[in-house]
Amino acid sequence: MSRELVNEICKDFAGAEVSDPWGGGHDAWKVGDKMFACIGAMGTGVAVKCPDVETADMLKDAGVAQKAAYFHKSWVLLPFGATSEEEFRHRLAVSYDTIRAKLPKKVQAALG
Repeated sequence: MSRELVNEICKDFAGAEVSDPWGGGHDAWKVGDKMFACIGAMGTGVAVKCPDVETADMLKDAGVAQKAAYFHKSWVLLPFGATSEEEFRHRLAVSYDTIRAKLPKKVQAALG
């Protein structure tokens, strides 16, 4: 898995946009100005939002994910090279859906 694959997956989500808000080569994917995925400048993996802290803990305990530095406990890091493409796709979709569901209804409707 790689930065390129994550970017390829994320660009297909309705209303998803990428930026580098901190400079230095980060890929921060957002929907409705709320981040749902982030690849750090070092490019070791992608941080994603889980629906809750319990899910994040379960993924870490199962060895699928690691603690995402600088993020809330409900975020995890999916390391490149240690996570299957299927898991990447699933976790990115869950993260996107989790963030999108919390957007105002008017913003959600505008996304299509």
